[in-house]
Amino acid sequence: MQYPADARALQRAQTPHNLFIIGLFAFDLLLTPAVIGMKIGMIGLLIPLVCSGSLLVWIGWRSRTLEDGFVALHWRLAWGRGRLLLLGYAVSATLILLAWLLSQTSNDAHMGHILWIALTRIALLPTLIMVLVTAVLEFSAAAQAAKGEVPDKLAAKYPPSAPL
Repeated sequence: MQYPADARALQRAQTPHNLFIIGLFAFDLLLTPAVIGMKIGMIGLLIPLVCSGSLLVWIGWRSRTLEDGFVALHWRLAWGRGRLLLLGYAVSATLILLAWLLSQTSNDAHMGHILWIALTRIALLPTLIMVLVTAVLEFSAAAQAAKGEVPDKLAAKYPPSAPL
């Protein structure tokens, strides 16, 4: 759906998408491998998770505080994509828990360590896949915001109270 919006509104509508993309690259694609490379341990993975989660919570809070309008719809769109990323985090956390349980059942300590390393690397894949999917979706949404567009599903869910 095309919204008539001025240049300022177009710029403000791109803000949540740009923040989301910056958060993806900074926290998920740069900080997570850095934490793994520094060999801090699995507890170190909480650092990018907390940073990214804090940004997503802020985007979610901001999406609820804005009144109806073109900019608010783009904040809601970014929050919807943020929930997809949180789903990826939840799946990875569940797989890490399963990896920990499997590594604890091994009789050989070395085999338990090998299981732990291998399975935790595999467990991070759902988050990595969601990071890539949401990055593509957010780049597309930022382009839509620049053109003054809102996805039809979102516009139908939150109809404008008055034309802008």
